Amino acid sequence: MCSSIPASLKVQNNNVAPIFIINLLISDIIQFCCMIVLVAKPDWKIFVIFFYIHLFSVLVSVGFMVCIALERYLVIAWPLWYHVRRTIKISLVVCVVVWTLPLVLLLLVYFWFEFDESFIIFAVFLLIPFPLLIFFLGGTLKSLSAAISVSSDEKRRIVGILVLVLLIYTLLFLPNIIWYLVEEARYNDTFTYLTFMLFKFSPLADLILYVLIRKGVIDKLLASLCCCRMDSDDNSISSV
Repeated sequence: MCSSIPASLKVQNNNVAPIFIINLLISDIIQFCCMIVLVAKPDWKIFVIFFYIHLFSVLVSVGFMVCIALERYLVIAWPLWYHVRRTIKISLVVCVVVWTLPLVLLLLVYFWFEFDESFIIFAVFLLIPFPLLIFFLGGTLKSLSAAISVSSDEKRRIVGILVLVLLIYTLLFLPNIIWYLVEEARYNDTFTYLTFMLFKFSPLADLILYVLIRKGVIDKLLASLCCCRMDSDDNSISSV
């Protein structure tokens, strides 16, 4: 079925829906505001409130990162289904779900679970997107290898975005998952400091993702890297 889809349909729908990007940026802005308040060292009640708001916005940003990766996968692997099902109504419903689930999770943790039990719950919530991101990248690579109608530049751009999402998640959130699951890691001061420092870089990483999603940025970056490699090869040949 996918092979019968014209190339224009595949290329035309390859842009990530702006609504997911906008919501991702909103969650990042909330994180920045909360970090400013937390750095100011307010009294304990205000600190706890903004701590949970910050955690809530982080979980929301994770959800929208998964949405972005899922949409990239659907554009290539299931272009006809994506073209038919992609509506503003569905996008809005997905956004409501992404904003609601972390809120429900935090309320359950706060009112129903013990402090130690919350570690496992947050670890599971953060761990679920990891295999999904790997699946989206693998499925996209498999579909791209058979999609001869998609240009090489377009393939590089889509794969570059998915690789970046997976890399951001691995570097910034995987240490946090380990910190939640492994009790010995929570007693290691160095690992704890490194984990939460990387955790706070999430909004900056999302900003880089937003810039690279813009069409042409990855192409220019890859082109410059290729030029640098060609120049180095020419210099090595000339020196010989």
